[in-house]
This record gives sequence, structure tokens and C-alpha cells, in this order.
Amino acid sequence: MPVHPFTIAISGKGGTGKTTLSSLLVRSFIELGETPVLAVDADPNANLHEALGVTVNETLGSMREEAFTRHIPPGMNRHDYVRFRFRQSLVEAEGFDLVAMGRPEGSGCYCFANDLLSECMVQLERDYHFIIIDSEAGMEHISRGTIGTPDMLLIVSDPGARGLRTIARIRGIAIQLGLPKEKIHVIFNQYKTGSAPIDIGEESPLAIIPDDPAVEKADLAATPVSLIPADSPAREAVRALAEKIREIARVRKAE
Repeated sequence: MPVHPFTIAISGKGGTGKTTLSSLLVRSFIELGETPVLAVDADPNANLHEALGVTVNETLGSMREEAFTRHIPPGMNRHDYVRFRFRQSLVEAEGFDLVAMGRPEGSGCYCFANDLLSECMVQLERDYHFIIIDSEAGMEHISRGTIGTPDMLLIVSDPGARGLRTIARIRGIAIQLGLPKEKIHVIFNQYKTGSAPIDIGEESPLAIIPDDPAVEKADLAATPVSLIPADSPAREAVRALAEKIREIARVRKAE
């Protein structure tokens, strides 16, 4: 019987560490035995693969455009061809798979492409325990329904005043799009000792990820940030977050 996955979309303004958090969550769920995990890079400037230490040869954006320009093999319609190519675009790794959405090029029919992508995502979901979606700064994929309705939206922010305004804006958009408030959570990332007290109004952050020199070191060395030492502060905090999310998923499935 297929496992219904728990889908986590990660949003927030640029530079807050969405991709770092996404990659560390993928690694944490693998360590917790919740495999396989599907990592989805939904940011047009795709770099989740670098954080995870794998190579992407093509994105869904280029593949979708190809469906409008390339000759389809005999016996296949465009829908069948896109489904086939979608499976081919998956990057398979130890404990997880990765698919990068990328950016469509040219003037193809975006409605058609997005409908196909939504359909393919539903097919893939049958294979995974958790789906981690590294989203772009806006809410485009949720508003278009490309990634479906996530079970949880994590808004990643720094604890500054601009970050707090961004949290309010993204939360408001998500609620307008029909996502229940209880599925929306805040993550403070890159939190430094001595930072101002955190106040996000109605709720406490689901997690506070400390500023970690190991993350900066990995960035400077161009090594996969998800492979920072297991005892580094950020990785330990994200593992605790993964355990908390797993419990939330368990409770919701039991309801």
C-alpha cells in the first residue's frame, strides 16, 4: 500500500538560508530512517543539489519546454512523453531523490505545463515518506497549485525587523490561498547569541537554528552544506526540528 507523504514547503525572503535548512532536513529525515525522501528544488535559481552534494543534468523547466518543441516518439502523446521524461529527470541518491523545477524557457503554454507537472508530482508522491520543497521567495508554486497543498509551510527568517515583516506578508498570502493557520510555522535561522528577543505575535517559532560557523565554512569551501559535522549546532537543531515534524505528521495522520 502506498505511503501518503507529508509535504513540507519552505519559504522566506532571499538570504535567510532556505536551501541550507531544506538540505539539512533531508539529511535529518534520512538519519531518522524516514526514507525515501523527495527533495524538490522549486527555486528557479536552483542550488539545492549543491547543498545536497549531487549533480542535476536537467531541470523540469527545460523538459517542459522540450515537450512543445521536440518530436514526440511514435505511440506517445505529449502527456505520456512528459511523464516519461519527468521520471528521467529524477536524481537518485542514497536515501533521497531530487528533482529541480528550474525555469521554463520560451513561449510554451504555461497552463498546460503546470497541469502536467502537478499530475507528475501526484504520481511521485506515492513513493516517499516526506517531501521537502525548497521554494522561491514568493508563493507562486502554491498559488498555481504546482506543488499541491503542503501539509506544512515553514517560513524561514532572520530575527530582524525586515524578517518579521516578511513573515507577516508570507503568512497572509498563504492564508489567502487557503492554507490553514495551524499548518504555517516560523523558523528563525542564523540566530546569534545576544540577538533581540523574538516576538512573532500569536505563536512561538517552531525552531531556532543557531548561527553556525560550519555552514559558512562549507559555503566558502563550496562543499555540500548538508554534510557539515553531525555535532555542529545547526545540524543538531535541524535534527530536533525533523523529530518534531515527524511527530506532527504522525499525529495528523492518526486524526
